[in-house]
Amino acid sequence: MSEAADLRGVARFAFLTLPNYSLIALSAAVEALRMANYLAGDAYTWQIVTVDGAPVRASNGLSLGPSVPLREAAAFDALLVCGGVDVRRAVDRATVEGLRRLARSGTPLGSLCTGAFALAEAGLLDGYRCAVHWENLPGVRERFDRVEFTEDLFVVDRDRFTCTGGTAPLDMMACFIEARLGADIVRRMSEQFVLDRLRGGGEPQHPAVRPSPRGHPALAEAANLMARTVGSPLAVQAIASRVGLSVRQLERLFRHHLGVGPAEFSMRLRLDHARELLRQSDLAVTAIAVACGFASPPHFSAAYRRRFGRAPRAERTAPPARVLEPAS
Repeated sequence: MSEAADLRGVARFAFLTLPNYSLIALSAAVEALRMANYLAGDAYTWQIVTVDGAPVRASNGLSLGPSVPLREAAAFDALLVCGGVDVRRAVDRATVEGLRRLARSGTPLGSLCTGAFALAEAGLLDGYRCAVHWENLPGVRERFDRVEFTEDLFVVDRDRFTCTGGTAPLDMMACFIEARLGADIVRRMSEQFVLDRLRGGGEPQHPAVRPSPRGHPALAEAANLMARTVGSPLAVQAIASRVGLSVRQLERLFRHHLGVGPAEFSMRLRLDHARELLRQSDLAVTAIAVACGFASPPHFSAAYRRRFGRAPRAERTAPPARVLEPAS
């Protein structure tokens, strides 16, 4: 947490579901509250809200109910925006205005998965630290330069509570629960969910390479260094020096554990980063080439085509995945 926050008084939650939200992220948060009530009595309440009250579909085609209009929701202590797939299209003017209205009233606000995009679009994360799903980090960092996006699992910064996706909301809600009900309830909750442990907010959500018992710590260090410097890629010799290896040793490690050399691995990271920017931002292709460390647009285009089989501009015209409608 960037600043100490009193979470003890947060007991009534509202979850604002956006179209194509992540159901697993919302379920993880709600199940944490349900389990806390099971273990400690009726400590928490929650409700599902939408802008107009009509249930919206999650990214898997299902929807949760009952849902109520945001303006008619029962009193709550904090609202968490639940995002998911294609979040830019899911955030409309009514959503932005509703969030700004809550912020003016002093309501603490947060997000799950990509829901932070809605808060940032409304200007409600300027000057805050913020967590968002790793796949969306490249796009939001380029779009919202007044927000300090982190690679942490979740962030509690004053009256903003932001979290990544998957099961990470369970970890963030445990932070709320521990503040209100104590560490023993959280320990028992972890046992009920058959978890080895609950993770802290400062843990990284997506290292480039996760160390393994059979691996080499320098390999993960080198790979993650490449991931942090995609905009200004380091030479292989410089990376080897930073992790205390010779170039030959580093080459052997990468080829043995990852099947490619360090230069090719770095190129893959940069091109993956470029693909996310193409999909999630409105930056020009030339600007994306620069942001990913390419000396010229033609070099970028040729490398992108070799990696993904299409030109960078074609990435923006590819049809998005759709949930099939039920047969009538």
